[in-house]
Amino acid sequence: MHAFDGGVLIRGKDGLWLAIPLPAAGITGLGRQRITPWRWEQRTGMRLRFVYRRNGPSLLVVDDVPLNSRGLAAAKGGRRRRDGILTGAQTVPEFLRLRQVKMPKKLDLDRLAREATARLPGAILGAWKG
Repeated sequence: MHAFDGGVLIRGKDGLWLAIPLPAAGITGLGRQRITPWRWEQRTGMRLRFVYRRNGPSLLVVDDVPLNSRGLAAAKGGRRRRDGILTGAQTVPEFLRLRQVKMPKKLDLDRLAREATARLPGAILGAWKG
């Protein structure tokens, strides 16, 4: 509740980076566990490549893969053109790499408590007279 009330700063464990999955990474890894870069590589058998960006978060991408009908990076397959290039293959970003994330304030418990305190005397009088 404290995190939703105050908005906290989330950092990676032991000073490591946070890996935020993008829609192309999917939702779960092996065994229906939360997706991580390591679990993504285990599930797909493909290697991720780190891409540093000066302006904006760095990325973990996978190269030369097509997207399937659900928008996920698929294993290599499909058709090749006469010159040997795989059709539909592209570099797909899978994860954002961030040092820290500020969680926005979702609740205002202080305001709710003040409103409930202001209504309390009226509720007591209404119950006592009625």
